[in-house]
Amino acid sequence: MKVFGSSGTRGVANEALTPEFVLKVAKAAGTVWRTERVAVARDTRATGGMLADAAASGLASVGADVDRLGIIPTPGAQAYAERESTPVVMITASHNPPEYNGVKLIGVDGVELSVEELERIEQKFLAEKFDSARWSETGESRRVEGARREYVDAMLDAVDRETIADADLTVALDPGHGAGSLTSPEFFRRLGCRVVTANSQADGHFPGRNPEPIPENLGDLGRLVEATDADVGIAHDGDADRAIFYDENGEYVEGDATLAALAAAELDAGDSVVSAVNVSQRLVDVADEQDAYLELTPIGSTNIITRIRELREQGKSVPVAGEGNGGIFFPDYRLSRDGAYTAARFLELLAERPASEVVAPYDGYHNVRVNIEYDTDAEREALLDAAEREANDSDAETTTLDGYRIDYGDAWVLARPSGTEPMVRIYAEARDEARAEELATEFEGQLRAAKAEV
Repeated sequence: MKVFGSSGTRGVANEALTPEFVLKVAKAAGTVWRTERVAVARDTRATGGMLADAAASGLASVGADVDRLGIIPTPGAQAYAERESTPVVMITASHNPPEYNGVKLIGVDGVELSVEELERIEQKFLAEKFDSARWSETGESRRVEGARREYVDAMLDAVDRETIADADLTVALDPGHGAGSLTSPEFFRRLGCRVVTANSQADGHFPGRNPEPIPENLGDLGRLVEATDADVGIAHDGDADRAIFYDENGEYVEGDATLAALAAAELDAGDSVVSAVNVSQRLVDVADEQDAYLELTPIGSTNIITRIRELREQGKSVPVAGEGNGGIFFPDYRLSRDGAYTAARFLELLAERPASEVVAPYDGYHNVRVNIEYDTDAEREALLDAAEREANDSDAETTTLDGYRIDYGDAWVLARPSGTEPMVRIYAEARDEARAEELATEFEGQLRAAKAEV
């Protein structure tokens, strides 16, 4: 696909991602959907209103009435889609920097569209073969109130409120100025937690921190946990479909460790768990210990969702899935990543022991990630060619499901192009921190040298 990547389409707003572009995406989607009503929602980004207006105009021009949901987390928009049997155009760039925005398309079942569905919309987009309603049949917009409240109410009904309330937890929350600022504080308070916050004002300029919930952006949260004697710290990305944690000591918890802990609590023998090609050995070990099956996909929520659906159609149980970036699925609840719901499920585990003890069995690995940006297609090809040479020259086991992963037994390294930004990402993991750093640095050196020759 040229328009849609591993999680929708994104770009720098008003440059790569213009109102005209979003208008065309909405017209293409509306033409394929041919439904009487479509919802439009957005996160807090400064350009969100402008692009939501463009999407609404495109949908109205093909004859669809438009439900304007306003600012809401992506999982909240998905809940609305499922509840109302209405597809949604979600304006969000998730974890990308403030200057970015994007479009994510959600079906009437509340699930991100499959690759096949996106390709049909993309064909309409590229051919510019859109429906065009007569002037008297163009769509009308209406403002929908209460979508955020209904989203929170549904989550409260889906978790063990009594167990969480009885644990008398203090939660330090950093929604990162994103859409979760308008829902997560209320959600955790209604769960019976004492809630203290940082960066909780909805602000599309993200003045307190960048939207991606990675350690270098979350210093405020670690300090808040320590200062307030909180039991756990919780951080979201811009559209609140991810959750990253700090333990009661103010220490960052690797997302892979969280996924492993939640999977260990969910999996039974014979179950399947789905993750991406950058899967941590932590999850591999949990699947082995639980006698469960681990299914790998290319990176990106669309790919994981597709595999979950395939497995469930085969009659297989998939109680948990996700990636180590904090994006976790509980398909029996809803086939969407939901940062607030994931956090609540983690809080259930804290009723029995502190966060540090919950993740302690999965502490023994160190992770390194490096990003190499490129400006041209030639630079991109040079980077990927160098990664392929490294994989081919290695005596270790290699996987080319998505990029180039080299497994050494005691460690692994992966290089792959980002599906949302112009960069190649390098991931490395090992039990020894120096070993992980060495693998990432060596791979990075080879790729940068190849880029420099372009």
